[in-house]
This record gives sequence, structure tokens and C-alpha cells, in this order.
Amino acid sequence: MEPNPPYPDLERSPSFKVWDRARLGREWKAPSCTGWSASGFATLVTTVARFRHSTGVEGLLARIGSISRLAGIRYWSTTRQQWKPLIVNASALEGAAGSQRRQDFSAADLAPDAMLYFQQSDSLTGKATYRLHILSVSQDRLVYETENITALRYLMVPIFPPHELQAIYFLERESPDIWRYYSIARTGKNANGLATGHDASTVNRAVAFFRYLAGIPTDQEPPAAR
Repeated sequence: MEPNPPYPDLERSPSFKVWDRARLGREWKAPSCTGWSASGFATLVTTVARFRHSTGVEGLLARIGSISRLAGIRYWSTTRQQWKPLIVNASALEGAAGSQRRQDFSAADLAPDAMLYFQQSDSLTGKATYRLHILSVSQDRLVYETENITALRYLMVPIFPPHELQAIYFLERESPDIWRYYSIARTGKNANGLATGHDASTVNRAVAFFRYLAGIPTDQEPPAAR
């Protein structure tokens, strides 16, 4: 089954789509491939791309496991109309409690079915703990997902309860040096109203994570959405 939107060529990557909540309905069910059981969403964005990558699944795993390198990712702020830091600090954790930092995850840590945890400080919503779940790993395919397990706040107001920020990533080798990328990012329907209605910002954040994984400067012109 072809993704929606379809995979673009290398020069036009990535493509994205913001889904209409009113059209899909409050009780929309995620595709079975996600494994998500909760229905509905506040924001739903898919990002689709092709990208060049020459170090195989091992290189991709190294990128995913390098949690500390998330610090410094930049995105286009539609409010300020400039490139701004997205992640200001990030570290791998020994467990879900979020109290003990550790070195970045190794390829051995990122085995199929691994449940790992990391802490990330967003430039807007501050510090939160996330779970990284490795779903599938082979030489030609990699699937993983992330989800917040602690609340995110804006100006001390909780806007995303635990488990309301979910993203799943599908990477498949198309040829020796070309990979396909497909991600679904969802904010749950229980998100605070302050967090909704910012589709362009959500797109730019999703594209920033794609660029990081693909080894593209995250503040490369032009931004995905202005």
C-alpha cells in the first residue's frame, strides 16, 4: 500500500500531510501497523521522504541511539519567523524513573523489542521523559517509536499529559544507498487546547527530526512551512 502522501523523489524530500480531525472524526483509529490503541487526535502529521545513506542500518541505529546529539536541533519558528533551537538538552537514562543519566545507547542496546528511556528538554515545553521502543531491526528495515511518559508544560500549565505525544518511524532500504522514510506523529485528543492549532509548527518540528536522522542540517533553507 502506498503511503499518503506518496514518497517524493530525493530532490523534493520530505513531503508531509496534516490530517483534518473534523474529517477523520474524534474516534479515528490509528492504522494497525502503529500498535496505537487510543483513538482520536488533536494533531496528526505524516512525513514521507527518500534520503541518501551509505552506512546501512548500523549507521541509522547509531544516529537514533545518540540521544545527546539531539541537543542543538533547530526548527523554523512560525511565530518568530526565524530558526530557533528545538531541543536544548537531551540524555539517555538508565530507566523510566528519569533520575540517572547514562551514556548514549549503543547498537547492542537498540535490539528488537528494546524499551529504552531518555530525557529531553524542549525549548517551549521544558523537560520530559520519553520511551524509545525498537519494534523491528534488519539490514533493510527499521521501525521504532517514541512516546512521552511524563507531562509536558508550557508556562507551568500542563499541555500534554503522559502518552499524548506519540511518533512512529518506518525506514526501508530502497537501494544500496537510498532509504525510504515514513513517520506518523500524533498529539492525543486529551492535549490542552493551548497545544492545538499550530499545524505549521508541528510540521516544522517533524521535519527537523527527519533532517537530523538523514544527516541534513536541521536549519537548511527553506523551512517546510512558514
